[in-house]
Amino acid sequence: MRKTWLKRVSVMCMAALLTATGVFTSGCSAKKQDEQVVIYSNADDEAVEAMKKALDGNGYKGKYILQTFGTSELGGKLIAEGKNIEADMVTMSTFYIESAQKKNKMFADLGFDRNLKKESDFQKYESPITAQEGTLILNTEVMKEKKLPKPESIKDLAKPVYKGSISVTDIKASSTAWLLIQGLVSEYGEKEAKSILHDIYQNAGDHIEDSGSAPIKKVRAGEVAIGFGLRQQAVADKKDGLPIDYVDPKEGNFSLTECVSVVDKKDSDKKELALEMAECIIKKGRTDLIRTYPIPIYNGEDESGENKSGNPKVFKEKLTLDLLEKHQRLSESAK
Repeated sequence: MRKTWLKRVSVMCMAALLTATGVFTSGCSAKKQDEQVVIYSNADDEAVEAMKKALDGNGYKGKYILQTFGTSELGGKLIAEGKNIEADMVTMSTFYIESAQKKNKMFADLGFDRNLKKESDFQKYESPITAQEGTLILNTEVMKEKKLPKPESIKDLAKPVYKGSISVTDIKASSTAWLLIQGLVSEYGEKEAKSILHDIYQNAGDHIEDSGSAPIKKVRAGEVAIGFGLRQQAVADKKDGLPIDYVDPKEGNFSLTECVSVVDKKDSDKKELALEMAECIIKKGRTDLIRTYPIPIYNGEDESGENKSGNPKVFKEKLTLDLLEKHQRLSESAK
């Protein structure tokens, strides 16, 4: 009886000790997370790694939590939540950041000198981390095997000869598709662009992708002969000796930028730390970022011959969320 009682007391004491320890550990963990800057990002893996390297190598390791989202998902959070968003810092497509600022007045001005090539292209509350251009990407072996003619334009992808041999992205899910649609609308107008898109989608069939990197992955694998994707990825693959080539379409190489911004939370003691981290990403991270995204944005950055697009163009209207939604409706009507 006494042994049973002692055993019961021992078990109860151990349980109490474990509970207390658990509460203590949980409390410390929660406190540590409360002190960390929360970063939300839609960036590709390469950009995320470059930003982490810059932060970790300059005294910010363990001082932040970085979470990635799809562009549409994160954009929706910015628009809907405003300053109530959990994030202290975001890296995101510039048009989404500017649209969120217009609606919610949610970002703080960045106090550091950005040294931009075109200062007027960006607001004081944002600083670009990457610029990305679209182009036609070819698998030379599959092109030869299927005896396909080399396309010269995005419009060429609508030709019957390319049926079942192309991959493109859906603008509902990926902003990469917007680079394609900007080219068509700019060159041919909305009515003809819709007709061309319809035929492109018919030719793509099951290869209308949700991810911006999916077309080049399918081109690399030989699942399709041609994809529309990011130019710098095709340049890198060709340089690495893969059977990849690219064609700068006659409609133009349109581009999108992604920026870093800090949420202006008045009562947050993490705002100043987030501003420091934003400066670190720009001033310490660009060396690695420009290797993967080689379009010059800041003074002192140069563009090599192979990375210089053959037909750079800028859409006639400012890129905004409203314009994106307009082009999304155009895309849907073409399916």
